[in-house]
Amino acid sequence: MRTRTSILRAWLAAAVTAAVTAVTLTAVAAPAQAEGIPSVGRNWAAPGPYAPEVSVGAVHTLYYPQNMGARGEKHPVVIWGNGTGVLPGAYTLLLRHYASHGFIVVAANTPASNFAITMRSGIDLIENLNADPGSVFHGKVDLDRVGSAGHSQGGSGAINAAVDPRVDTVVAIQPGPLNDVDLIDEPVLFLAGQFDAIVWPFLVKGMYNDADHVPAEYAELRGATHFGTGISGGDMRAPSTAWLRYWLLDDANARAEFFGPNCGFCSDTRQFSDFKRNGLAGQIPG
Repeated sequence: MRTRTSILRAWLAAAVTAAVTAVTLTAVAAPAQAEGIPSVGRNWAAPGPYAPEVSVGAVHTLYYPQNMGARGEKHPVVIWGNGTGVLPGAYTLLLRHYASHGFIVVAANTPASNFAITMRSGIDLIENLNADPGSVFHGKVDLDRVGSAGHSQGGSGAINAAVDPRVDTVVAIQPGPLNDVDLIDEPVLFLAGQFDAIVWPFLVKGMYNDADHVPAEYAELRGATHFGTGISGGDMRAPSTAWLRYWLLDDANARAEFFGPNCGFCSDTRQFSDFKRNGLAGQIPG
């Protein structure tokens, strides 16, 4: 995970016991708000500070902030995978929401995203656009900060996309089963719905349990169903935004939701019917 890996390794050596520091981590330390990206406090479900733009291409749909780089900032990337049988338009308000928070979302125009081929090619696309002097993205993309996210089959695709060394973190929303968590070395947020009858919570929890070699958290949204995630992101909108804002924008408010002894989401029984974090996630300070 590029030079950021060495930062966390050094931090862990000073922060945990010798037995724990023998474990090699490939996660990212995120100590401060990313330069130029405005804070949003802790209202993760509310629109961010940017107006979103949308560009529909043959292979990918791009959701991105208007006036990119106006403060001299560069914008992280989120590659997105759709659920079975649908295209990015099925999540349009969620992806616009991510763009409003400063992310460039490269959504794969495929209804079959499980193996992440088109998702991963989205990183190539945005790299080329960043290098193209004639592109609105020219010089405005933070290629060192890339997340993969998706819902259902696309949630499984988000896990599979993370075998790409350019991916730094994963948001797996109600992910399908065709993936191998053991192959990735990025921090992962697993989101499940309490009343999801398509991808049962115990299946998602099994993936979380298997991710004991990376910082991982499991959040089960109270009352959430599988199809409630469509269009706006539903109950998954706020925690997924917070996770991306921490790992890709170094948002200290978002860090406090997931990490430390008094993390905000850990005891939020109103929003979550179950919330877990593994030992490696528990070592990250709030």
